[in-house]
Amino acid sequence: MNEQNNSQGKVSREIRKHIFLIGLDRAEKRNAFDSHMIQDLSLALTEYEENPDLRCAVVFAHGDHFTAGLDLVELQNKLNDGVFNFPAQQINPWGTVGRQRSKPLIVAVQGYCYTAGIELMLNADLVVANANTQFTQIEVQRGILPFGGATVRFVQAAGWVKAMKYILTGDLFYAQTAYEMNLVTEVVEGNNQLIRALELAERISSAAPLAVQATLASAHQAFLHSPEIAFSNLQNLLQPLLKSEDAMEGIRAMLERRASNFKGK
Repeated sequence: MNEQNNSQGKVSREIRKHIFLIGLDRAEKRNAFDSHMIQDLSLALTEYEENPDLRCAVVFAHGDHFTAGLDLVELQNKLNDGVFNFPAQQINPWGTVGRQRSKPLIVAVQGYCYTAGIELMLNADLVVANANTQFTQIEVQRGILPFGGATVRFVQAAGWVKAMKYILTGDLFYAQTAYEMNLVTEVVEGNNQLIRALELAERISSAAPLAVQATLASAHQAFLHSPEIAFSNLQNLLQPLLKSEDAMEGIRAMLERRASNFKGK
């Protein structure tokens, strides 16, 4: 049964079985992030992290645009006041510091995906982009830098030369270019980015949750620290899985030639 809960903030929530839909809901401002939407997105991701029934989240946007980036009119006097600082128990949507999520996240983008929107999708695991999506990393042209992590993730994904072209110039680029630079997973035609993101979320949520989380943990260790640390921790991640009910269910399902029914235990 589906459940829906629209918060009092700028982010909508909807539960579809094991999938959590998180919608940027400030369409009248092209979903530009003000301080309330930043904090509400953090709260929504924290709800996802702490709900054991939820296995995959999809961040999308209401309206024609994913986000026009930061609402600098509203934030101009708050950027020095810790608007991007989150309490220790809350998930940081950009994953730069603080509490990190442990469960998979998919982002579906369309229209404008500017600055903080790019940095948000760079912190996701999968990104589905409408073919007409416009991207720009224009912080340098505004006198700041991409403090949501693009100086790290954009460069690692696209390579130094390509990343610096767009970070330093603020030039627009489109979904196909983003795909070629490894910033997005898939490009889709029409207004089908959310449909495709939900298809991927269904497949991920049907997998063994503990195995999915362990896989992400290993990949994050390699990305954030080093391959050596990730290699050294593989056995520590594997051993609990081998003893889990889900592992036994996976083996039974394979032998019985049926779909697995994982419980996350």
